[in-house]
Amino acid sequence: MLINKLIFYFSAGALLLLPAVSSPDVSKMADTKHNLSFSGPGPIKSSSESRICVFCHTPHSATPATPLWNKELRPQNYTTYENSPTLRTPQPLPQPTGSTKLCLSCHDGTIALGTVASGANLGLNTSLSPGNPAYFGLDLSTHHPVSFLYSSSLPNPGLVDFGTVKSSLLFEGAGFLQCNTCHDPHDDSRGMFLVMDNRFSALCLTCHIIFNWSGSAHATSSAPVAGILPVPPKTRPNWSTVAEWGCEVCHEPHFALAVPLLNYASEEYCLNCHSDMGPFPHAQSLSEQRTGLQKRLKSSYSAGKGADIKGQMRKRYGHHLQIGGGITPTRPARGRLRVMDGTVKCADCHNPHTVNRQTASAPDVSGMTRGVSGVDRDGMQKTFANYEYELCFKCHEDSIPRGRRVVESNLRLAFYPGNPSYHPVIEMGKGFNVPSLVSRKESFSADSRLIYCTDCHRDDSGVSRGPHGSSFPAILGERYETADHTTESYQSYALCYSCHDRNSILRDDSFRRARNSRGGHSGHLAAGAPCSACHDPHGVVDDRMSGSHTHLINFDKRIVSPMPRTADPFFKDTGTFSGSCTLVCHGKTHTNESYP
Repeated sequence: MLINKLIFYFSAGALLLLPAVSSPDVSKMADTKHNLSFSGPGPIKSSSESRICVFCHTPHSATPATPLWNKELRPQNYTTYENSPTLRTPQPLPQPTGSTKLCLSCHDGTIALGTVASGANLGLNTSLSPGNPAYFGLDLSTHHPVSFLYSSSLPNPGLVDFGTVKSSLLFEGAGFLQCNTCHDPHDDSRGMFLVMDNRFSALCLTCHIIFNWSGSAHATSSAPVAGILPVPPKTRPNWSTVAEWGCEVCHEPHFALAVPLLNYASEEYCLNCHSDMGPFPHAQSLSEQRTGLQKRLKSSYSAGKGADIKGQMRKRYGHHLQIGGGITPTRPARGRLRVMDGTVKCADCHNPHTVNRQTASAPDVSGMTRGVSGVDRDGMQKTFANYEYELCFKCHEDSIPRGRRVVESNLRLAFYPGNPSYHPVIEMGKGFNVPSLVSRKESFSADSRLIYCTDCHRDDSGVSRGPHGSSFPAILGERYETADHTTESYQSYALCYSCHDRNSILRDDSFRRARNSRGGHSGHLAAGAPCSACHDPHGVVDDRMSGSHTHLINFDKRIVSPMPRTADPFFKDTGTFSGSCTLVCHGKTHTNESYP
């Protein structure tokens, strides 16, 4: 007799039952934990029944409108999947239909597994209950969406055309995606009753198109996952590398903790791999469901296959991780894209689907940061940032430099090419004759001498290029003293001297001494005036009321004061390597004091 094929989803000893269109291989079925007869190999089985198929099928008196189904389909109200950023079909999804409804006759836990529509109780009075990983209950919101027309989410750049995908997977009726699209309950040879092996995400990629996934770090990484995956209570698969796990490193098709089907409730999960310091303490909600996640990664990962980002985030200054939440910047961002809670996420700077180790020259994004949204130089939001500074601007365009004569509340505008001066982040700088510039600086673009924001704001220990954390304020990669009366040394201004040759500065090559042999760079530094007393490290917008602002001149009013009865300390640019100052500094009055 032809019995309509059933496809089961199996997880930790329980069953999910779904119909299909071909004859089942009973020999394979008998060896699975979906064999609920007393001969079954699993922990859940009958005390007396020897028949295998009877738990699901009956040749007579079957439930109406079903494929000889032997269980009652009671009306239930399920909480369905919704709020997906990628699923285009109307949400929340409608109530389960078709074969999915058959699966739930066991997996929602409302009926004992041995209670059937035709015949006596089969000696199995147990029903699935909370605590059993196969128990779905009435909440389907954390499971892969089912019972919807695949075509209703098309056209979609993230999904394979239905005409292509239906040749590989089973769809019901007019093209409904059901549980049996991915699971075959009669055959567990591939694990978890999958219709195909999902190693290297083969099953996921049958439907899903992930831009640039094939060359990404997560798709190709040989980094081990021992101690991280599988996440208990799951015990399989037993794949050993990130590449083998693929999508399932981060995504969970059943019992996900966050949308869209993420295996974590907060991005602290990322740091279980991107660390060599052991796991972050987990929020209570995570520890309840993911108790086995708090294990150390094998030392081989930290031996050269990944940066210790967790260690960076533990430093005093940085984008600090909030347990169970996002990342809190040292100074909360007030940009347009993160105004709700002042936090950012790892995915605001890194796209886990496209990230790779491809290098780039300023200002282009590298492989580590491509595929991420941004804000351009004109303040327009971009789906994908082309330049690294566009990532920074989406959060930091409103960071206020304090204590300056010219205060621009929009940091993006500080770098605008129309300004009198700026560090060359967006475009090449206006100072074409800069004797102190160290041209061998590796981060400079060979043609334009552009720099990245992360040339200054970065990990101070050299573990990573990103601004994850630093021992220095403002997440600076090296020491940069701004206090008055600082003793000049290479260490005090290591950040400046990484690009500007200290010997050239102390020789006064560009800021020369006056005719009385006083002043110049060397004289001011010897008097304890820090670089920041005169120079604004980002850029200065045009302010015609307070003199010239070339050479990043924007006086720190905590150190430099205006002359009596004047509004501002004043600098006048009078040509190449020459100018004059009218101000008070360290108690000394400069009245149109010129150099050289």
